[in-house]
Parts: sequence; structure tokens; C-alpha cells
Amino acid sequence: MRRFLPASRAGRALTVGAALLSAGAALAPAGSAAASTVPASRHTVDYVALGDSYASAPLVPTQVDATCLRSDSNYASLVARSRSASLTDVTCSGATTADMTASQTEGVPAQLDALNRGTDLVTITIGGNDIGFSTVLGTCAQLTSADPTGSPCRTHFAGSGDDQITQAVADTGPKVAKVLRSIHRRAPHARVVVVGYPDLFPDDGVGCTSKTVPLAMGDFAWLRDKEKELNSMLARQARHGGAQYVNTYTPTVGHDLCKPSGERWIETFAPETPAAPVHPNATGESAMAGAVKAALARHGRH
Repeated sequence: MRRFLPASRAGRALTVGAALLSAGAALAPAGSAAASTVPASRHTVDYVALGDSYASAPLVPTQVDATCLRSDSNYASLVARSRSASLTDVTCSGATTADMTASQTEGVPAQLDALNRGTDLVTITIGGNDIGFSTVLGTCAQLTSADPTGSPCRTHFAGSGDDQITQAVADTGPKVAKVLRSIHRRAPHARVVVVGYPDLFPDDGVGCTSKTVPLAMGDFAWLRDKEKELNSMLARQARHGGAQYVNTYTPTVGHDLCKPSGERWIETFAPETPAAPVHPNATGESAMAGAVKAALARHGRH
């Protein structure tokens, strides 16, 4: 996640990830990083949830894992309850594609270890940390004061003509493809669902001026486009990798971090409701769950 941050800024950049972990250490209950599970009955669907913080829902009540900042109201938990599924939730804040097959940190096993031949349903949200999006946002916030009405972040990352974030998304594609192949090998009978990222920034590209959203006005449209590139890559990899893609962006348009409290499903850099900075709050996770449930119902299996 540090690959895009200049060394001269590394010690002082405001990163969303750092704020997330700091807040989580204070608010999450003590406990291990063991998978969260919902007890199975004889005929329930065996459901495994994989992914990063947009799947784990850091700081959203109630937190059930202090290490991974995992909520029992994340989209996977809501989907599982609606379908009476047996859920093994190994989602973990900060996860990258590498953490699917290797331990993320002490006490956090490789997420794919939760899969087996009896797994019926898998959901996964991944890729944002591979492109260093939290660090990108931190860098954008640092650059804003120098040109608040311009686009200093876009200039920083794409001013040379080669957009570093576009390249990072392209580089992440094969990693996602490899993860999907590994899921199919370990859970050959499972329905695999790639869940995209919700609408973080105003879809019309018009930004907002606020101490809690320290971004330059000209950078909102660029950041929106980078998220859309990430989601498009995930949809493409799902299509080619024998998985279903769930679009959570469209159902959350109009509820981005610029919207007022009560309409906002994505929190600002300084959240007013329990959630990590620039992450879904409880309503946002519920909206993501709704998109997943609708997609599962349309296809009728599991």
C-alpha cells in the first residue's frame, strides 16, 4: 500500500488505513482473529466470506473480531441471516490478494484456508489494497492545501502521462484471476461471487468542500474514475474466472461521502457514525447486502 507514496511524505501522510487501525484498536473488543461463524443446521448453505475492509465493515457495530475489525453486520452476515446460511466469515481489514493464500498477520490464517469441497457459496471483495487506495487518498489529502480548487492528486499520480493508479489496477487483474482459480480448486462446487466496491465519491464528479473531506475539487472526478476502473476490472475478472459479479456501485449512487449525515452511506475522513474513514457505515453495508441478495435471487442457485 505504500508503493505510491513518495518517501519524503511517508512519515507524515494521513492514510485512511492508519486511521482505521488506530480507531479499531480503541473500539473493537478484545479477541482473536478466528473466523466468525454462524452455526449450521442440516440443510443450510455452507457460505464462506472473503475479502478486505469493505467486506469486514470495520467499526460498524457490533465488532466481533479485534484483529480484523470485523462486524456482525457486514454484508456477508446480513446475507447469511437472510438465507439461513451457515457463514464462515474470514474477511479482514487490510487484506490484499496475497492474504488469500498466505497469513496476513500473526493469528490471521490465509483466507482461502476456510474453503473446502463442501463450500456452497463464496463472496469476495478484494483489490482496493492491492492498488494502495488508502495511501492514495492520504496523499490526495496532503496535497489538497496547495491547490484546493485544482486537481493536485491527479497531477501527482498521472501528470506525467502515465496514470499510476490505472497501471496498478491493470497489475492487480492477474492477481484477482489467480485468486479466483484458487477458490475454484479448493471449493469446486461453490458459487463464487465477486462483490464490487460501493460509490465512494459523487457520481456526477462534483466535489464538496469540507474539513471532513479534505480533497481538492478537481480530484473528485478523477478518484471516481479510478474506482470505476477498479470495479470494471473486477467485473471482467469475474466474467473470465467463472464467477458472478455484483455491482454495489449503482445501488449506492447518491449516498457518497459528500452527502449529509442521514443520506451518507459512505463515511467521511472523520466519520460521524460508527465506521472507518471512507468506508460504508451500517446502512452502506446493508445496501451492499441488498445487492448481493438480489443477485443471488436472480440466478436462483444457493
